[in-house]
Amino acid sequence: MLHLEVACAENRTIGRGGRLPWSIPEDTRLFHEHTAGQVVILGRVSFDDWQGSREEGRRAVVVTQHAVPSRPGVFAAGTFAEALRIADTLPGRIHICGGERIYAEALAVARPLRLNLTLVHAQVAGDRHFPEWRQLAWQEISRREGRDENFRYTFLCLER
Repeated sequence: MLHLEVACAENRTIGRGGRLPWSIPEDTRLFHEHTAGQVVILGRVSFDDWQGSREEGRRAVVVTQHAVPSRPGVFAAGTFAEALRIADTLPGRIHICGGERIYAEALAVARPLRLNLTLVHAQVAGDRHFPEWRQLAWQEISRREGRDENFRYTFLCLER
């Protein structure tokens, strides 16, 4: 099973200027808990922006056409399909951690998926968006409401 880790606004925004357009500490904590000690697949921009991608025992598979610094626990792949082949050889669950194109390719694969989604209840301006996901046949596993001083949000766990 592939685990997609996503925080998006109601209008599907996931990023602006190479960064998350919000700071939700509870979401960040859950993201780190879910991915600690696991395999993370992410694009090069997401890898460059997320300094902790190799911390807490994570193994990072970076989808890129560019060189990635050679470091323990970092693997480069030219395509998403190659990243999956590499990830399948590594111990741990596979977590898809963005960006936009990587999410789109993950949603298109014929493998079981678990979507760990933080849905931010706001229309947020951005230049990166999560692909339309609502039309897919998801089964809701869990739901929990949350809020902080800036946003209301829902933590959803969906499977297909």
